[in-house]
Order: sequence, then structure tokens, then C-alpha cells
Amino acid sequence: MMAQTVLSAAIGFALVLLSAALLLTVLRIVRGPTLPDRVLGLDMLVAIAIGFIAVIAIKTGFSLYIDIAIALGLVGFLATVAFARFILARGLAPEQAAEAVSAKKIPAKRGKTVQSARRKRRGAR
Repeated sequence: MMAQTVLSAAIGFALVLLSAALLLTVLRIVRGPTLPDRVLGLDMLVAIAIGFIAVIAIKTGFSLYIDIAIALGLVGFLATVAFARFILARGLAPEQAAEAVSAKKIPAKRGKTVQSARRKRRGAR
């Protein structure tokens, strides 16, 4: 009887902690500020969901939930890898590109306004 009480308290405590982690992670995803922050938040959401599934599996005694958690972990890993490849394919994040331009690491691209001003000075071509 004592073991059942301790298990019930531990399950309740775990659910409260996972709920707090879920709320904080959703806040991180909404606030950003960059795409990698949001991708990391989504990966964390997958980990929290796996935690919820594992706690519910312990609470109900239904072991099929563990298989679902393992499958979710594999899918979450593949999604994180896909997002990481997407970020790498995009090149520098906009914040990093702005910093690099201001530090003269990467030459700034000339916009249409600069080109049109030069054409006006030289005469319309």
C-alpha cells in the first residue's frame, strides 16, 4: 500500500513538472528569436511528449505506450535532422548575415536604389 502511494505521488509530481516544461517550451517557440531556437523548442516538445507517454504508461500499466514513445522518438529525431539540414541549406541566419555585413566580413549586396541612383548620375541607359 505504501509503494502505491509513493508511486501515485511520483506520477503526479512528474506530470506537474512535464506540464511546466511544456509551457516553458511553448513560450520559447513563440518568442524565438531565431529559427534554430524554434527548432530546438520543437525537439524539446517531442522529448516532453515522450515523457508524458512514459508516465501515462506507468500510470495505466499499458505497455504498448512505450512502443509509441519509441516510435515518436525516432520520428522526432528524423524531423530534427531534417530541420537542421534545412537551416544549413539556407545559409546564414538573417541575424548572422546582418552582423557579418556590419563587420565587413561579407560585402553587402547593392540594392536597386543604389543602382538606380548611379544610373541617374551617369544618364539613363
